Formats: sequence, structure tokens, C-alpha cells
Amino acid sequence: MSNIVYRREKNTTKKRLLLGLVGIILLIISSSLIILYPFASKEKVNYFQGDYPILFNGIQEGNALLEDNIVYVPVHFLTEKIEDNLMYDEKSHSIIVTTKSSVLQIPENSLVYYINREPTSLSVPALKRSNGELYLALSPLLEYYEIQYTILPETKAIEIRKNGQETVEGTINAGDAHEEKLRLRTEAKLQSPYSAQVIDKEKIRIENAEEDFYLIRKENGIAGYIHQSLVDRGQTNVVTIPEIAEPVIPSIDGPIHLTWEAVYTKNPNPEKIPEMPGVNVVSPTWFELSGVEGTIKNLGSEEYINWATSRGYQVWGLFSNAFDPDLTHEALKHYETRQTIIQQLLEYSQMYQLDGINIDIENVREEDGPFVTQFVREAAPYFHHAGLIVSMDITFVTTGNWSAFYEREKLAETVDYLIVMAYDEHWGSSPKAGSVASLPWVEENLQRLLEEVPDEKLILGVPLYTRLWEEKATGEVSSKAMSMAAVKEWLTTNGVTPSYDEHSGQNYAELIEPATNTTYRIWLEDELSLTKRVELAHRYNLKGIASWSRSFADETAWLALSLESSPIAKK
Repeated sequence: MSNIVYRREKNTTKKRLLLGLVGIILLIISSSLIILYPFASKEKVNYFQGDYPILFNGIQEGNALLEDNIVYVPVHFLTEKIEDNLMYDEKSHSIIVTTKSSVLQIPENSLVYYINREPTSLSVPALKRSNGELYLALSPLLEYYEIQYTILPETKAIEIRKNGQETVEGTINAGDAHEEKLRLRTEAKLQSPYSAQVIDKEKIRIENAEEDFYLIRKENGIAGYIHQSLVDRGQTNVVTIPEIAEPVIPSIDGPIHLTWEAVYTKNPNPEKIPEMPGVNVVSPTWFELSGVEGTIKNLGSEEYINWATSRGYQVWGLFSNAFDPDLTHEALKHYETRQTIIQQLLEYSQMYQLDGINIDIENVREEDGPFVTQFVREAAPYFHHAGLIVSMDITFVTTGNWSAFYEREKLAETVDYLIVMAYDEHWGSSPKAGSVASLPWVEENLQRLLEEVPDEKLILGVPLYTRLWEEKATGEVSSKAMSMAAVKEWLTTNGVTPSYDEHSGQNYAELIEPATNTTYRIWLEDELSLTKRVELAHRYNLKGIASWSRSFADETAWLALSLESSPIAKK
């Protein structure tokens, strides 16, 4: 009896083990089938969100307005994705658009906009506000931006494409594929949701490839992934938009050798200005911002112009902001005051028959930097149309009001030349004595600047002055600026002989007065240092040099700064 019971238990156990094993095998097989033969998702999702979606670079970038078949796009889309040369002017309720040749003022809800201050009539406003957001019509911009747009069928999406953009054509080759394989998936796999479906022989665009899938786009703008075997690849097309005509920008042959003429109250007597061999541009500091309404103080001189012209110099009149951050903020924050400044400078340039304008804006709060850039962008087209070369003075890249506000890359795209004022490493009130511009300091900062400014647009500013430092036993440090001639006189009077200072790359001299326990130090600007600065300009393929200022030089300076015998003369 016990044997019979034993066999039953044994058979039951075997059956259970067998059933368990079969279950495991079935589970493995079913899991493998799911992995190897995934079921396609039947979930459909919306590709676009909202009405009149903006399609740019394959991505929806917000939504447009479509009124009377006129497309309006958000201003922030234009500034972030197309060009950043738009600025809203609060005072005039206008968008200001700047290009190399034109300045457009487009007021809100107006049937008139202005191109270089000339009115142009519209049938509907080009700038309007909806739900608190500004929208700008695309049509007026097509003459100034290298873009094109299309209102796509069915979806009414607004596709915007830029010049040079490539598109690859394709055709659906469905064969006997199941409809699930003809659905455009949100990811490169069948399990992902789909946004649309294609049919056999449908024309599409191929935008990307991922594993065995193409990312394709239908004519209505909806895109998704489909297996590559279902697509016949076609030709590649390039968006070609006629180039926008640019103004003829004046130029100067060969390297630029500029010297500034510092004019504080009255102009120098031209008859007393010595010869300056090698110089081809003089830049007198004639024009200075004097009022928040944009008025300019003028120290121009016809006598100086006649003298410069008779010697073959170009004259680039310098305009400064008086180095006043508050005045600069008030004068440059509004379109109309910027225009007031520009129009006055144009009048003065005609009055004195100038060849160029040198913009010297310094000591500006960092947050006002965009106003400075906007002023330059608005000024350059007018100056160029007037036949003027446009240059601007900048500093090396550092912090504080004297440097941080410069948007150097944007400025380099706008002006003809940037002149870097490569001096005041140690400024007049510096707590430590040192060179005005040691050669290693200049080269290190020049390398950094050239990451933002192209070499063919950069002119190296060099100092013709130096500082005599006085260090007292109390630790008090003071200095005074000296011309090249004054330095030589001081050395001779005190019987001091300079020696070469390897750290600065300059000649250096010092004098100790035991009676007062005072030490005098001076790092010389002489033939040696100036020749080295020209060599730097050559080594980094710069456009030329500019010296501050003419009155500090002696006769040896011009020979040392001569570019005629330097390889830079080939530029």
C-alpha cells in the first residue's frame, strides 16, 4: 500500500516540473517574440501645437499670425534665430532694424515705416502687438534678410528657410508594406507614437538618418521616422536667395598708419607740426557728446584740414562720448537721440570733407553696451553712404566700465576697423608702478582679442607717452605722463642711463634720491619698444598701427613706427 502511494507522489512531482518547464519556455519564446517582433504603437500624437506654427531648422519655433495673407512672426524669434540686429525703441514704440546698407524704423500700428529716414507706405501695419507680444511682418524684411518663407498646405505652418540651407528630396516606395510601417514615428522605432502617415509615391524631404530609419518631412510640414527601405533617396537642393546688394565701402590702400591729434580746447598750429614720415591717417579729437538730447561739441578746423590734405593724409574725425557713463546712457538709449548724433556727424563730415569717422566711446556701464552697439549699427550705413571709413576704438578684454560693455564681435561685423588701445596696463593712478604697456602684456591680450576680432579688421594702438613713477618711503605712489622728448631730457638732466628690462621688453631707468628716500622709475617708449610693437602688428597680420598721440612723439618715433619697410606693408 505504501509503495502505491509513493509512486503517485513521484508522478505528480514530475508533472509539475514538466509544466513549470513548459511555462518557462513559453515565457522565453513570447518575450523573444516581443523583442524580435515588436508590435507597432497605434497611438497618434499632434506634431504641431497651435495655429500657424513656425517651422525653422526642423523644429517648431512658436507660432505666427496670419492676417490678410500677411505673415507676422514674433520679434523674439527673429532676434534669436535669424538676426540679432533688431532693437525695440520704447520712446518711439518702434522696431529698429539695421543692415550694412540701411536703417529701418518700423513704428507699431503704423501704415508708414522709414528706410534711412525716408517714409515708405504700407497697406497694413508691419508691426503689431498681440497678447502683449510684438509681431513683425516678414514681407518687408525679405529685401534685407536672406530668408524665404512658405505657407504649407493643410497645416498652415510657416516654414522659414535661410540662404544656403540644403534639402534632400525623396519618394515613398511602399511596395506591400503594412500601413503601420508607413506611419511617421516620433522616434526611430515602431513602438513610438506616430504623427502622420505617408502613401506610395508621395514626395517627401529627407532630413536626417538614425540607425535604419530616415527622419522625413511631408509637404505639409509634419515629420517623423520611417524605415529607410521604404524611401527612395533623390537629389539634394540648396536654398538660393539673391544676394542683398551692399554699399560700396571706402577703403585705404596698404597698411594703416594713424596718429591721433589730441585737441582739447584749440587746434595746433599746423605750421609747427613736424614731418611724420609713414603716417597716412590723422584723427583729430574734434567731436564730443555734450548733451542728453544728442548735441555735439565741435572743435573742427578748416586750417587743419587744408594742412592734412596738402600732405596727403586722410582725416578721420574722432567722436567721443566725453567718457561720461550717465550722459552716454541718456543719449544712446533712444532712437531719435542716436539719430540726432549721427546726423550732426554727417553734417560735420561734409563741412570738413572728412575721409572717415573714428568712434571713441569709453567708460560705459556694462548694461548699456547694447545701446553702444546699436548706435554704431545705425551710424555705419549713413557714414558708408557718405563715403566715410568707419573705425572704432576698443580696449583689451577685461572687466569694469572701461571694457566689459564692448560687444566686440558684433562691432567687428559693423565697422571697417577696430583700433585696440593697447596701453594703460598701469594707469595714471595705479597703486603700483609699471609699464604703460609691456610687450608680453600686449601680446597675451592681443591673442585673446583675436579670438573675437578678425586680424584684417584690427589696428594696434601704441603709446607715444610713458609715465614717470615716484615712490616715496611712505609707500605713496604717483605718476605723471611724459612725452618722448621730455623723457630724454629727464634722463640727461639726471645723468641716468636706461638698461634693457627683459620682463617688460623695454628699456628701463630708475633714480634714487637718498635725501628724500624717493625712487623714480620709468619704462621707456623709444625706438626699441615702438619697433617691437610694429613687429607684433606684423606677426599677427594686423591691418596697421595707431599712436596716441601725435604731440608725445619725437622725430625718432615715426621712423620706428614706419610700416613701409615692414612685411605688414604687404597687407
